[in-house]
Amino acid sequence: MSKASQLDPLAPRPNLDFSKGVRGKYCDRMKSGTDIVLIAPDLLDTFPDSESVNEALRGLKKIAARSIRPAPRPRRTASATL
Repeated sequence: MSKASQLDPLAPRPNLDFSKGVRGKYCDRMKSGTDIVLIAPDLLDTFPDSESVNEALRGLKKIAARSIRPAPRPRRTASATL
């Protein structure tokens, strides 16, 4: 094993200085370029990876685009019922 793989990743590093670090400096950039969606555990067997989720959503998008919404029915007013 190499020396790097034996080091504890959570051990403090004496040669790192975070005193001039800025908290959240790249937070907005990361949020704008990253979309994370959590899948319910009961759906993991159906959607094991992101490609299967994307494929299902593309199919749903095509179906939604082809569907025609029915025209809204006119509402009855109180004066029309008298």
